[in-house]
Amino acid sequence: MTSAALVDRFGRTARDLRLSVTDVCNLRCTYCLPETGISWLPRTTILTADELVRLAHVGIEHCGITKIRLTGGEPLTRPDLAEVVRGIALAHPETEIALTTNAVGLAERAEELAMAGLHRVNISLDTVHAETFRQMTRRDGLDRVLDGIRAAVAAGLGPVKINSVLMAGVNDHQLLDLLDFCLDHGSELRIIEQMPIGATRDWARENLISATMIRAMIEERYQLREIPGRGPAPAQRWEVLDDGRLMGSVGIVASVTEPFCGNCDRTRISADGQLRSCLFSHTETDLRGPLRSGASDAELAALWAGGMWTKPRAHGSDAGGFGEDFEQPARAMNAIGG
Repeated sequence: MTSAALVDRFGRTARDLRLSVTDVCNLRCTYCLPETGISWLPRTTILTADELVRLAHVGIEHCGITKIRLTGGEPLTRPDLAEVVRGIALAHPETEIALTTNAVGLAERAEELAMAGLHRVNISLDTVHAETFRQMTRRDGLDRVLDGIRAAVAAGLGPVKINSVLMAGVNDHQLLDLLDFCLDHGSELRIIEQMPIGATRDWARENLISATMIRAMIEERYQLREIPGRGPAPAQRWEVLDDGRLMGSVGIVASVTEPFCGNCDRTRISADGQLRSCLFSHTETDLRGPLRSGASDAELAALWAGGMWTKPRAHGSDAGGFGEDFEQPARAMNAIGG
């Protein structure tokens, strides 16, 4: 039953919910978080497992949501993550439930999450070299991530996708090593252009590894053949061929240089219950307050639909783009939810 479809002023309909379960992360990736001095959201504001399940239910039953991705922060830092997954899956077995994770600790929990009803995972991994991993995340743990990837495959949480951000002079020269790892393990690499969304606020366009550059680096070894039918997906996908032999596929999320805002079908709820119509929004619609004050499903759906109606055209404004007028949102990515 859809009573409040999430349509905006530009005719887009949101069906893909990014539901953040925490802002806390156990890594300190240089493009996302500072090494020290981080202030997490007040714990009393974080949605409980029951509240997360309730909002997922409202989205599915009343707003036309067909896919849910649980994000963070790092979702695995929540001890009750399987409870959240199970609550959604039991009530809505037809809805796809996915998880974005850095996979630290996934080896120990992959089977539990699969049994709870999780369908697949996207794993954030920027390098397969231990020293570069340590440099980029300011933590050890590459072996734990690789164990997590293997455990996800074994638990049937596939196809496993690997999300990677390339940084100039740091890991960009290791792209083909990462791609080969994914091809060898049956995973699809998703390379994401670095966006001006991190808490460090040191993004600079001149340091951007663009989609054009990424394709050129891949084509030093392989041939690429574009896969049609992208639809609203953030990644443009390509078949990877070696002398005409299909090796696998790769996706490129070119949010900066080849934006796809015109087809966006995503809606976001932060871990503290704030609806965001766009990753770069400067305004939010509070769902936590009404939820905790006894609002009905229909009332929550109406608030949700109203918040999505005002969704900006692109990148947080109707002007769009990352030009001189672009203003980074106050929240960093860990507090928004991917």
